[in-house]
Amino acid sequence: MFTSIHLAIKEIWRNRGRFLLFSLVVALITVLILFVAALGEGLGSGNREYLENLNADLIVYQDIARLSISGSRIGCEKRRSLRYVDGVRTVGAIGFSSATVVASDGVDILDVSFIGVEPGKPGEPPVIAGAGLLLKSADEAIIDRTAALAADLQVGDTFTIRSPQGIEYEFYTLEVVGISESQKYGIRPSIFAPIVTWDRLRSQAAPGGGSDTPDCNVVAVQLEEPAQIQPMRQRIQAEVNRVEAVDRQTAYENTPGYAEQQSTLNTQNGFALLIGVLVIGGFFQIQTLQKVPQIGMLKAIGTPNGIIALAVVIQILVVTLSGVVMGSLATLGIASAFPPNIPIVFELGSGATAVFSIILVSLVGGLVSIRYSLRVEPLIALGLG
Repeated sequence: MFTSIHLAIKEIWRNRGRFLLFSLVVALITVLILFVAALGEGLGSGNREYLENLNADLIVYQDIARLSISGSRIGCEKRRSLRYVDGVRTVGAIGFSSATVVASDGVDILDVSFIGVEPGKPGEPPVIAGAGLLLKSADEAIIDRTAALAADLQVGDTFTIRSPQGIEYEFYTLEVVGISESQKYGIRPSIFAPIVTWDRLRSQAAPGGGSDTPDCNVVAVQLEEPAQIQPMRQRIQAEVNRVEAVDRQTAYENTPGYAEQQSTLNTQNGFALLIGVLVIGGFFQIQTLQKVPQIGMLKAIGTPNGIIALAVVIQILVVTLSGVVMGSLATLGIASAFPPNIPIVFELGSGATAVFSIILVSLVGGLVSIRYSLRVEPLIALGLG
């Protein structure tokens, strides 16, 4: 073991320029893989964050919507029927739209998901600052932390949103009464308004809309016994006509483009790892070819194959770990400069998986050079055979 470490470190030190250059190549591969992983996590959470964190056990859609939130419409009567299903604790209407936060001079600041919820009901996010919504028709809002940072808003501030009403834009002022954790939907920060206010302010085909009992897109349902999700799902669909109930995971996995987006990013990550295998394998293969006489000399004086193979493995690990550390630090440095609304999220689990994958592919890429080292014949390598 000591001999293998000595041989590996000695060679790295004598050729430190070459090995440093390759460590930088590994660092670039690390940056690429970590950013793809962070982008996948960021885009995924940006699509699912609100639905994933929803304080409900089931989400109810109109049956013909095929789990499309934008295509689902549920009226007040159907919500009332859901409340009377045995085993349902409470329900909350949720409506989805979009809007733009603008400055006093009309300049766009931030595009947001504009979500209508019933105050105190499932769907309204818990606040980390301020208070929750009070009245169904009040001109107030809860904003998520991403929106607060991007628009520089605090509890008690007022802000203006722009929303299409017919063929014109209308501007509305809302007061921030609370700030929640990040609750992105549609890869945008979210702003939550009382359901009646939302219906009055949301994008509409004709101006002057709004109702005291507005339709919503979906209904969030809390159960008396959350463990009974499947039986309750079937009961709701049997007792309430023309609805489809699903759990939160099924809901966010069926948001438009979510599955395709994650599949594309996973494919990109796979190709990045494949590039890593080829680059690292090629480098160590060339490195081995250049030192065939040295390997032959070591074998001629009786050095076992195991020591030579272990020395190559140590070289691969040292070079790869150096590159991974440099790449990880560079990635964190670059990411810290991004604004909060950029969908880049570094999770410990996905980051650790990416780093482990890089180390693993490095060893896989180096197998060819290890195998070649073990097959070197001393006499042939020294030109005596």
